[in-house]
Amino acid sequence: MTLRQKKIKRTFDIIVSLIGLSLTWWVIIIAFLIASVETCSNGFFIQMRVGRKGKLFPLIKIKTMRPIENFSTTITTAFDPRITRSGTFFRKTKIDELPQLINVVLGQMSLVGPRPDVSGYTDTLIGDDAEILTLRPGITGPATLKYKDEENILASQDDPKRYNDEIIWPDKVRLNRRYIHEWSFMGDIGYLWRTIFS
Repeated sequence: MTLRQKKIKRTFDIIVSLIGLSLTWWVIIIAFLIASVETCSNGFFIQMRVGRKGKLFPLIKIKTMRPIENFSTTITTAFDPRITRSGTFFRKTKIDELPQLINVVLGQMSLVGPRPDVSGYTDTLIGDDAEILTLRPGITGPATLKYKDEENILASQDDPKRYNDEIIWPDKVRLNRRYIHEWSFMGDIGYLWRTIFS
């Protein structure tokens, strides 16, 4: 991706995110209040994720899970007992992702790109695979769309973490590297369209 392409992508991110926030701020506030009541805590879920150049940033989402003692895995399945009733709806409709428009405006994320992972995945990539770190992570992208039912896929596995690490994660790396090399402005619009209307 050239410098000119990155500037086009960033300009598009800012304009669309500001429009998105102006249209959905009330949805975010209502979801925040519902999540706050149901989890008896801050309705925003803030977690450090790996961003561009391997730098950590605080990703913002609507909280959809409650803590359970001695339940520490970072892999989430469709039947995860930590998911709240409202959380099931927010995750299905992707309302929980709306606050990430703030991350985009702040320059920590892009609308389209590799999903930002917790430490232990993207930040451990080496060689050619590490080129993924040259991009801002995205709210959606080719890997996100292919694995939109990832939680159900993992729920059907005997060892969800192993399946994720050995099958899904390597495929996501491949898809995200291809995205970098085949990037186009219309391609990003296509990914956004499919995300919104799928």
